[in-house]
Amino acid sequence: MSPKQLVISTIVGALTLSASGYVIFGIAFPEFFTNFMNAGSAMNVERQPPMLWAVALAMLSYGLLMTLAVGSRASSLTTRAGVTAGAVVSFLLWFTADFMLYGISHVGSLKGTVTDPLLELVPGAIAGGVIAAVLRTIR
Repeated sequence: MSPKQLVISTIVGALTLSASGYVIFGIAFPEFFTNFMNAGSAMNVERQPPMLWAVALAMLSYGLLMTLAVGSRASSLTTRAGVTAGAVVSFLLWFTADFMLYGISHVGSLKGTVTDPLLELVPGAIAGGVIAAVLRTIR
């Protein structure tokens, strides 16, 4: 993968993850994170307003992770392979993060901890497919 492909697909991946995540969690399930974060003894832990610079860095990191996962499938860089890789990486990432937070803090509920990685499959799959398409077109 060339540096140009890496940079462009990372940015496109981050934007795709942000947009599709907003649709899933901001429009389709708007109360999910509020209810998830305010479960157990942890209350009002959601930062208002969010620190957008930190969110942007996280999304770029996530986009890079997806780009590396999808790009490593160079022999089968199809949209379908990208969707599959994106879904798997997204599920594993959020399964790890959610269960780690659940295990070491009072943030979240078991129901939310199980549900979140399943919902995260959608933005991950979409981003994986888009990243695969971008990587195929940029040379």
